[in-house]
Amino acid sequence: MINHTVLFKLREFDTEDQKGVVRAKLEHALLALKEKIDVLKYIEVGQNVEFNSPSFDICLVTHFETLYELEIYRVHPEHLKVVELVKSSTVDRAVVDYEF
Repeated sequence: MINHTVLFKLREFDTEDQKGVVRAKLEHALLALKEKIDVLKYIEVGQNVEFNSPSFDICLVTHFETLYELEIYRVHPEHLKVVELVKSSTVDRAVVDYEF
């Protein structure tokens, strides 16, 4: 199995309420991928509970049977739609992929 973990840092917003709305929207969009992409075996989205922390804001954890299936996910049209949404709201990301 392949674990694909991605951390996202959101851009600055005028208020914490605006940031909260974007966090919820991204979480919903990411979780919806489970019903749209067959090779996605598991998905979890966590939001950093410390809003004023200098660390990342959102953590995505996904599992795939193989690296090939991870690549199918990466280029899937539904995933690419979410990628565009994420890009419009974030300033940084970090990724770790490993076998388990």
